Amino acid sequence: MSDDLLTAFCTWLGAERRAGAKTVETYARDVRAFLCFCAEHTGEAPTPATLGTLRAADFRAFLAQAAKAGDINATRARKLSALRTFFRYLHQRHGVDGTQLSLITRPRPKRPLPKALTPDDALSVTTDIGEATDTAMEQARDAALMMLLYGAGLRIAEALALNVGDLPASDDAMRVTGKGNKQRIVPLLPAIRTSIAAWLKLHPNPGRGEPLFVGLRGGRLNAGVAQKHLRDFRRLNGLPEHATPHALRHSFATHLLAGGADLRSIQELLGHASLSTTQRYTDVETSQLMEVWRKAHPRSG
Repeated sequence: MSDDLLTAFCTWLGAERRAGAKTVETYARDVRAFLCFCAEHTGEAPTPATLGTLRAADFRAFLAQAAKAGDINATRARKLSALRTFFRYLHQRHGVDGTQLSLITRPRPKRPLPKALTPDDALSVTTDIGEATDTAMEQARDAALMMLLYGAGLRIAEALALNVGDLPASDDAMRVTGKGNKQRIVPLLPAIRTSIAAWLKLHPNPGRGEPLFVGLRGGRLNAGVAQKHLRDFRRLNGLPEHATPHALRHSFATHLLAGGADLRSIQELLGHASLSTTQRYTDVETSQLMEVWRKAHPRSG
């Protein structure tokens, strides 16, 4: 019965739901795996009647088996989507109640690890970004901006929202307003202060109420301009594609962690509301260590 049921489902999916051939093929594979699981799980060939008696625990057992076999969250989410479409078909054609399946939460795809630059590449951006532009003003401005992103871990929106008056007169720290208007204190290392001072000498209108970073027309610098300049620079210098302004913030956190900084301090510096967000950087460290091990250890093969 299960083979006939699967064939009928695929026909319905392609003809009535107008799903593409690739979708039909993928859903057929996922549903077939589920039907095979049901046969082993219940000890009998699945039919619409027996499928209607399945509980939420049975669906969870199927997804747990898939996870044990190595399926990542995104793959299990796809399989759950296939099952929901399958049970929609069963409800329309056979009156099967799919309420229990609706109780299953979709597995969340794992967030990709933050991609940091190497210390050498990050320093190259902060010191040589001027190679991507032609005017002394742009060169000094971009260098100061990138130094602030890498040296203090700012988001680009936070940096571009600063006014000249936000710079401290004498302290080595600055107050930054982040997401949700949450304020935090960030350090201004000597290298950052030197770079900003060099830029202010060329700033067309460095009044306290003026934007700290301005474009060629005098208005507040657009993030897209800064992103383009870094994109041009990375192509000129063979940097990886993930060399973006936000990658400098990731690099700030990753390099601090590698240098022995504790997570709570990094959380405060980045302005993360939750420590779990900051903990992603420990995964980066682990990933990098494993990569070094795979390349260098004689038993890694």
